[in-house]
Amino acid sequence: MGFGLGEELSLTEQTITGKPFSAQETTQFQQILQNGNQIQRQQKANVYRDSQGRVRIESTITPPAGSTAQARTEITIYDPVGRHVYRLDPQAMTYTEFPIRQKTSQSTGNRPAPPSNSQIITTTQNLGTQTINGVTATGTQVTRTIPAGTIGNTQPIQIVRVTWTSTALEIPVQITLSDPRSGTTAVNLTNIVMTEPNASLFAVPSGYTQKTGPGPRGRFGAARRGATN
Repeated sequence: MGFGLGEELSLTEQTITGKPFSAQETTQFQQILQNGNQIQRQQKANVYRDSQGRVRIESTITPPAGSTAQARTEITIYDPVGRHVYRLDPQAMTYTEFPIRQKTSQSTGNRPAPPSNSQIITTTQNLGTQTINGVTATGTQVTRTIPAGTIGNTQPIQIVRVTWTSTALEIPVQITLSDPRSGTTAVNLTNIVMTEPNASLFAVPSGYTQKTGPGPRGRFGAARRGATN
């Protein structure tokens, strides 16, 4: 995932069975410019996971203020049982289907490590256990310090990432990333209900037409995923 937020709450990094839930995922971005002006954005999604480890994410895409575009919904179903990812377009009632590729030593273990700057200082702090967003979670704070002069900076730069992981769900319920170069990003999983979602949420609805298209990117990139128990 790297040090950034990467795949947000990492709902498909591994297949977790027997721990169903539904919740709302909220991502908030805030950046304060040098003149005091602020840039703020927010994204929301409804997320579901069943006992078989299947995941559904319903994302609402809201256009910027002043845009003539309409808000739209995108739905992605990650199905490690059927070994496919489905991307649904409710507006057009169409879907695309992609296989989940099996992880191999060629695609994982033998992949060269990304380059790193040896001058960057990384420290990790255990934050203990707290109730976060209504559930028990363990916290970890990772701080990366870029010394002065490393990238042309006259003073040290500190990048801080705090992750709170639910002990019951085995996924983060809160991630906060603070980077003075780009601002603050906070991802929260709220309104968590630990019951089995309706099975129909993890299937393509009747009446949808299949179409071809480019493979999914980001958290659902088929080339990067493999079901692991």
